[in-house]
Amino acid sequence: MSPIPRRSLLKAAAVAGAAAQFSWALGSRDAQAAPTAGAADTDPVTLDWLEDGGLGAAPGSTVGVPWPMGAFREDQTFALTDADGKAVPVQTWPLAYWPDGSLKWTAHAVGSGNGKLTLTAGTPAAPEKKVSVDHGGGTVTVSTGVITARIGRYGSTLVKSVTRGSTEIARNGRLVLIRQPEIEDGDQGAVKTERFDGAIDKVTVEQEGPVRAVVRIDGKHRKGDRSWLPFSIRLYFYAGADSFRMVHTLTYDGTQEPGKASGDFIRGLGVRFSVPMRDAAYDRHIRIGGEGTGLLREAVQGITGLRRDPGAAVQEAQYEGRKLPDPSTWDQRVTTRLQYIPHWGDYTLSQLSADGFTVRKRTKAGHGWITAGGGRRASGFGYVGGASGGFSFGLRDFWEKFPAQLDIRGAHTDEAEVTLWLWSPEAQPMDLRFYHDGMGQDTYAEQLEGLNITYEDYEPGFGTPYGIARTSELLFWANDSTPAADTLARQVQAVRTLPQLAAPPRQLIKAKVFGPGLYSEPDRSTPAKAKIEDHLDFLFTYYKDQVEMRRWYGFWDYGDIMHTYDSARHVWRYDIGGYAWDNSELSPDLWLWYAYLRSGRADIFRFAEAMTRHTGEVDVYHIGQWAGLGTRHGVQHYADSAKQQRIANTTYRRFYYFLTADERVGDLMAANVDSDETFLVLDPQRKVRTDPYTPDRHALSIGFGTDWSGLVSAWLTEWERKGPKWEKAKARVLSTMEGIAAQPNGFVQGSGLYDLDTGKFAVATEPVVGVSHLSAVFGLNELCAELIYLVDMPKFKDAYLDYCRYFNASKTEQVARYGSNFGSLILFQGHSRLDAYAAVQTGDAKLAKRAWDKFYNSDGYKESAPWKTERLTGPATLVEGSEAAWVSSNDTALYGLAAIENLALLGDKMP
Repeated sequence: MSPIPRRSLLKAAAVAGAAAQFSWALGSRDAQAAPTAGAADTDPVTLDWLEDGGLGAAPGSTVGVPWPMGAFREDQTFALTDADGKAVPVQTWPLAYWPDGSLKWTAHAVGSGNGKLTLTAGTPAAPEKKVSVDHGGGTVTVSTGVITARIGRYGSTLVKSVTRGSTEIARNGRLVLIRQPEIEDGDQGAVKTERFDGAIDKVTVEQEGPVRAVVRIDGKHRKGDRSWLPFSIRLYFYAGADSFRMVHTLTYDGTQEPGKASGDFIRGLGVRFSVPMRDAAYDRHIRIGGEGTGLLREAVQGITGLRRDPGAAVQEAQYEGRKLPDPSTWDQRVTTRLQYIPHWGDYTLSQLSADGFTVRKRTKAGHGWITAGGGRRASGFGYVGGASGGFSFGLRDFWEKFPAQLDIRGAHTDEAEVTLWLWSPEAQPMDLRFYHDGMGQDTYAEQLEGLNITYEDYEPGFGTPYGIARTSELLFWANDSTPAADTLARQVQAVRTLPQLAAPPRQLIKAKVFGPGLYSEPDRSTPAKAKIEDHLDFLFTYYKDQVEMRRWYGFWDYGDIMHTYDSARHVWRYDIGGYAWDNSELSPDLWLWYAYLRSGRADIFRFAEAMTRHTGEVDVYHIGQWAGLGTRHGVQHYADSAKQQRIANTTYRRFYYFLTADERVGDLMAANVDSDETFLVLDPQRKVRTDPYTPDRHALSIGFGTDWSGLVSAWLTEWERKGPKWEKAKARVLSTMEGIAAQPNGFVQGSGLYDLDTGKFAVATEPVVGVSHLSAVFGLNELCAELIYLVDMPKFKDAYLDYCRYFNASKTEQVARYGSNFGSLILFQGHSRLDAYAAVQTGDAKLAKRAWDKFYNSDGYKESAPWKTERLTGPATLVEGSEAAWVSSNDTALYGLAAIENLALLGDKMP
């Protein structure tokens, strides 16, 4: 299809009623023309895999690709070819639209392909084996053309069966939960537990081929009259695949009170399947992943290493997992004594820390376990089956999100059982109680004193885990026989690093997504640029190494980083109030994603991916009274009493969603569309107010920085995705932009009174200067750059550029413009990117000069910093490694963003 013809975007109307007049905006696209795309805008896009190996043994991959405004209409189809020009089947759908109605982001799902792939406008090839979905009866039946899964609509069985051809490979896929109602801080002795089953409430088919099908299952864990721990499961199927992927989300809604031993303690949390066992015991095989692609490779009844030798060919066949010849052909000294060779039916691999796993086995229940090996970090992979077929399974981030466990039970019987434990029942119970007793901080005054010593904003009852969530990813294969070693190795690799297609940085830059002009490919063309690139590399490498050295791992912790370093103890301040877990403070998420956007580096993507999975789930409340709010940085991810929208910020999720089309992250963003309602629930200024305050839904005080940037990112995303509430979201984007622009001092006014019902700010009658150093450091600059590109509203643009111009200005300049200076401010280096943005928008050479001056010569990291680490060894540190005591996560995030954006905007204006 040819590009859309050009037209001029409508100009912004007057403030009153202007929202209704943005008729070019999304939703009117069928009645509007759009900008003309240049020929380059519709050029083919080369997609490549983040890591070597292509799709490997994974079921499929989905990638998001951006397009310049006006390049393609919404009904455009796309074709995919490999390096030899052979058509690769692809399924395409829109992820987002530009305001003119043209495609902004498209998602493309593939079930095959290795090496680079070329995406072009055209007719997609149909897969030889299509994914099909049958909604009939009490099940949803999905066929990939190779395997068929029957998914339950009610009851406790999520996956009723998985078949390959006419052979049932697995059945009765279900969730398992062990609750421990009481915890003892000393010797636990006999511990009582109770078991819950996952019970289905709702099943939704979200996609049904031809290349990709997605089935969502929602429910709770139930026993008797009690239902708790909501779950949301998505099953992904791809055309021609012998496997499927599960994305498992758990939301915690139990009770654990500090100082009390009774509560809802999770002792075990897992996913379980039954596997029919049809073969003779000596043709049944066990495979358990160890380190790397290492495997424990055994048979239920082993015939190797015996006193009598069945023959080298027979031994080799069993080790390789092939069907053995009839025992009558073996050495009869073995055949006649088969009944005396043990059947090993039960295996367990437990990973109770990031640094050690053990494997043990036993013949059957009631008999002793023997050690079968161990190591440091297991892959999280297993297999049970035989020559006639078997079931491979794996849990992603297995050791990183310890304590985890794999169980195989009853492999010697007609039906084995496999359990992938997301929380190992052999570990200590999941103890989420708040970590101290309050230390007498009963009043706001006392809590502010506590804040002034430990930087923790404590308040009784606020350090609760109720409503936090965690998402895990699992893979399953239905094999027609025990896979060969190289196939098993590829399955292990898929579990460890799920293959991901990616669009190249130049396509992201050309499409002008995530803020036009804010990032560019790495450039070492001058010594000054090369030095900044070196510093960026140093900081990322340092944090990647610190994750390993400091063991920032664990079910609830993996993906986050620490806030501040303690140079006296040579540790990060993991146990000191607001200096511990970072919880997205000052936007390290943005730093990492922009670092990836410009470089395409796989290691940065994986770091940012883990952080997005963590910060979007664990640091945010998804149900309960604080749903839609996140928690400020602290010793526990939910400990601080500052519950704020800025931590639940949709800005941090958009990257991963648009790059991968991940539905779970899409859920998180959609949940934020009405998060303006949270300002009725909790007053963020409650501890410092001197006058009585009752929230008024028609006059809520909303800050134009951290508050509004989080709100508008959710609205913008819903608008461009054309979600269920896109019209409301669009109206709020436009009306709040108008409201800020209409304030006497624009953004410098600081805040406004917001009406929840109309979505508008009241216009203040008097100018006020209300500037905070935090206002622009939670994604405001990046969002405003997008909004100014999307919406032609000159007064809003002027208001934002004024804010950019005067934050780093002298107090004299501030007084001359606003009648008052901005008070005591910090974070000038981070704000240099606002100078740079304004300089480009206005053509102001003085601003460009000031941007680099503030970047090099204000606060934050200077060129005179060491830019190296120091070696740490015992007895100074627990684990040998390195430190850069001068590094802090606040400064890192701000330096990283300022460096990336300044280089892109003003790389040709460096001093």
